[in-house]
Amino acid sequence: MDRTRFEEVLLSTKRTGIENVLEELAKTDFYKAPASTRFHLACEGGLLKHSLNVYDAGMMIRGQVIQREPALEALLPEDSVAIATLLHDTCKSDIYQDTILSRKTAEGYWEKYPGYSVDYSAGLPLGHGEKSVIMLLSWGLQLTRDEMLAIRWHMTAWDLPLQSPEHKESLNAAKKLSPLVSLIQLSDGLASGLFEWQAQR
Repeated sequence: MDRTRFEEVLLSTKRTGIENVLEELAKTDFYKAPASTRFHLACEGGLLKHSLNVYDAGMMIRGQVIQREPALEALLPEDSVAIATLLHDTCKSDIYQDTILSRKTAEGYWEKYPGYSVDYSAGLPLGHGEKSVIMLLSWGLQLTRDEMLAIRWHMTAWDLPLQSPEHKESLNAAKKLSPLVSLIQLSDGLASGLFEWQAQR
């Protein structure tokens, strides 16, 4: 059901190259992969669920923002919100591996449990947001400037290169150029921090 909804929303954008993106995603583990190793939706299918959660958050925020600031409607088109939210974590396909982890029980004993490890050397070790943009472009998706900026910078402070002053300035410039950048950042945070909160406990 989740996969059907994911594909239907993306196809509804009628964006050049979107059919090929779906074909390429089907060759990866995108639909079965976890969203993280331990932080949010670290379970089979978690990446797909997270992508839909970010989409739902994005559309909700978009509606509220436009109600308050109608002039932003033209700068936050529905197809751009759909593409940037649903495909922001394309880079996470084919990087997770099943593994056995250890944790302490409430009684203080160590126990083994199934989990995930990550191998960033798989495929293209090009970072996070930028890797998603590169993958999508290489698959023939016609991305707008705003979509590329939003996907590239969706990690905000969790993006390690932001320790660099140059990257901080690039992020600030991106946010000034496109309100979609802030919307995708907020949507990702809302989904992982609140929509998926119960799954992290």
